Amino acid sequence: MNAISKGDRLGTSRLDGRVALVTGGTRGIGAAICRSFASQGAVVAAGYSGNDEAAQEFLGELRETYPDGTFSVHKGNVGQPEDCRRVVAEVLEQHGRLDILVNNAGITLDKTFLKMTDDEWHKVIDVNLSGAFFMSQAALRHMLERGTGRVVNVSSIVGEIGNIGQTNYAASKAGLFGMSKSLAREVSFLLKRSGKLDAGVGLTINTVSPGVVDTEMVQAIPEAIRNNLYDQIPAHRFADPEEIARAVHFLAADESSFITGQVLSVNGGMDM
Repeated sequence: MNAISKGDRLGTSRLDGRVALVTGGTRGIGAAICRSFASQGAVVAAGYSGNDEAAQEFLGELRETYPDGTFSVHKGNVGQPEDCRRVVAEVLEQHGRLDILVNNAGITLDKTFLKMTDDEWHKVIDVNLSGAFFMSQAALRHMLERGTGRVVNVSSIVGEIGNIGQTNYAASKAGLFGMSKSLAREVSFLLKRSGKLDAGVGLTINTVSPGVVDTEMVQAIPEAIRNNLYDQIPAHRFADPEEIARAVHFLAADESSFITGQVLSVNGGMDM
């Protein structure tokens, strides 16, 4: 396929004709990202790991809200390299291309490090960090061939400042920073070598690092702990999932082609 030329750009937010794959895309932040993309004309492929009924319900919601859109859901465990490759292949087969990959899927298995088991360490690293690597590897083969694309990794403020009981999670999310920067340099090198570096909207790799987001997981936190978190955030509130989605959408848009290898923190000033 031919690369998208600069003359084909559709503005800072419109994503008409772009195909976006969002892992962990049927709930929470991932669902908000999918809705944001769908609202601006993207073809949306939402990844999920286990709940078939919820995935089909979300697919129905997208189709009802955006009746002219094209949507699909894809089941897989991003902690398994073969599943990562299979899901990317499915999206390419169904939609013919892949323009945007958002590595949003993540898990927590919290425990103080002295009590953390080998399995609890490896499972979180496998999903949160290795999963993003293998999804990116599969997607970037296609994007490098075309000379255009966007990869946005969703990290966490925990990867920036750490947190008691989340050594595995913090390590996985901090790892995304270094991986994103290395991939950004490497894809630019490969595009330059193949003569595609100046092709249209470019190929960028970036990271969004959310603070505390008002999802089901956070809503289940005891009130005393929630109040303590409020006190740590200068904005004195939690983020809405849609606020994280807007940051991801910004980096996924065509007009963000001069931003690569960066970390965009969306945390209400929590890490100032």
